[in-house]
Amino acid sequence: MGATLRALRALVLLTGFYLFGLILLGALAAVDWAATLWAPASVYGKLYIITALLAIPVVRGMFLLRTPKNEDVAGLPVTEAREPRLWATVRTLAEQVGTRAPDEIVLVGETNAAVSEDSRFLGLVGGRRRLFLGLPLMAGLTEAQLRAVLAHELGHYSNADTRLAAITVRGRFQVLRTVAHFEERAGRTAAKERARQEKKAAKALAKGKKAKEVDTWGAGVTYRTMARLYTGYAKLYVRATESGSRRQELAADLAAARIAGRDATASALREIPVLDATHEFYMRSYATLGVGAGLLPPRGEVFGGIRHLLAARHEELDTMRRELPTETSSPYDSHPPIAERVARIEALPDDGRASEPTLPSLGLLSSPEDALAALEQVVLTPEALTMQRAEWPQLVHESMAVYADRLAEPLREAMAAVAVPSAVAARPSLSASPSLSPSSSSSSSPSPSPSPSPSPSSTSPSSPSSASSSSSPSSSLSALLDVIDGGALWEVADRLPKSEEARAATGRVAREFARPALRRGLSHLVTSDLIRRGRAHWQLSWTESARLRLPAGYEESLPAALDAAVADVPDTAPLRKLLAS
Repeated sequence: MGATLRALRALVLLTGFYLFGLILLGALAAVDWAATLWAPASVYGKLYIITALLAIPVVRGMFLLRTPKNEDVAGLPVTEAREPRLWATVRTLAEQVGTRAPDEIVLVGETNAAVSEDSRFLGLVGGRRRLFLGLPLMAGLTEAQLRAVLAHELGHYSNADTRLAAITVRGRFQVLRTVAHFEERAGRTAAKERARQEKKAAKALAKGKKAKEVDTWGAGVTYRTMARLYTGYAKLYVRATESGSRRQELAADLAAARIAGRDATASALREIPVLDATHEFYMRSYATLGVGAGLLPPRGEVFGGIRHLLAARHEELDTMRRELPTETSSPYDSHPPIAERVARIEALPDDGRASEPTLPSLGLLSSPEDALAALEQVVLTPEALTMQRAEWPQLVHESMAVYADRLAEPLREAMAAVAVPSAVAARPSLSASPSLSPSSSSSSSPSPSPSPSPSPSSTSPSSPSSASSSSSPSSSLSALLDVIDGGALWEVADRLPKSEEARAATGRVAREFARPALRRGLSHLVTSDLIRRGRAHWQLSWTESARLRLPAGYEESLPAALDAAVADVPDTAPLRKLLAS
């Protein structure tokens, strides 16, 4: 299909979106007209209300939803003077493809390469061309592989694919956004109705009456009805506009193989899903690890640090390269499955180019480190740019230390609400907390309540200030151990956050629900105390999760000491002895 016919098809489908709305409005008007002629007044009055409710979302979908203006992709434009070798490579590839080179190259922070064109007159007249090139993508590809990727993208220019993108994307966006609008309105209506019914039910229960079961089936039914209709058209639109896209992708793959070589193209295709998954994991587990602690990696490493992960996990990544996805993530994906694309390329005759140099593609940049650092300045948010930079080992250690300390916060808050006697020897019975006492002691008399005003010499957390979040890890740990020795451990446990099931439990069952949370909180306090004293350290690893390095002997002794401290009959002696060693 030529450019003119593809543009015409895109225009017809976009026009069909508005025509579909007019047809629906006409159908509703016809129902009203027929009801006026033949239905009783009591019937057509209700029909008017129903059709009006159905017409409102249609009108909103047609006239009240505006496609937002295109926003520029956040990236770093690079001139030919700044990156001469990259520009020369792109221009050479454009010549080989047989198309005009892009007018602008923009470096971005994604594992992606893409082209766009500001076309006019339904895509029949070309405009300014842009090439978007991800630095994380370059970090994982060789020069030969990158040439294959770029040849593929430039191949879209030669087929006029990019010119038609504007009108096609506009129509797809409008349809899908309208569907989302209907579903959102239906959800909001149902939520309001649920809230109204729950409020009414609460009032009935307060008066001792039986509450009706909440039923929101009818709420938002008009919006859901319109959503189903437009969803059907959206499926038609997307399938129609994407039907030729897969053929275009395969044609671009063949152009890439012709220009960059069969093996380089096939290996680049194998690398793309690997880099996508690695980049997502890297950003989540490494690059943004310190954000919660106000830390970022060294300059240039937010996007460039993926190189460490790629180098360290090459065996794991090799397995991923061999196990290619055989299905797309969506039936409307414009790209065929990677496995199919690779199979087509590898089935081509050997072109004898397998021995070409495999230099890193970042070498095409004048200064990769400067480019990576400059990209951060235009991509990261202003808040992120103000964060402190730390070398990777420091970032991992300090971030994990902060998170471990925060995980102990619920336990600190629970301690702050518990007062224990100043004399540890006069500890209350373990059944001091009825909801957490063992079933065997449920019939015994409750122990005396802890004194609300312990003596000043007491080290127990008698007030929020003594065990609040502002306390040091050491003082919090010491306070908790005193609480345990004072017999109030299960009172603390009773104040920890609980699940619905745990709140309903009593006796020993309640204690078993609480014990894991107590142990975790105590473990976090111990970790924070050891880190504060320089006796423990979080260690960076590019092959596995960060690991806490404990003092000699702790890995063997600490678990048992923690278990003893939260046992039915708590014993802090092993933990105190270990901490003092």
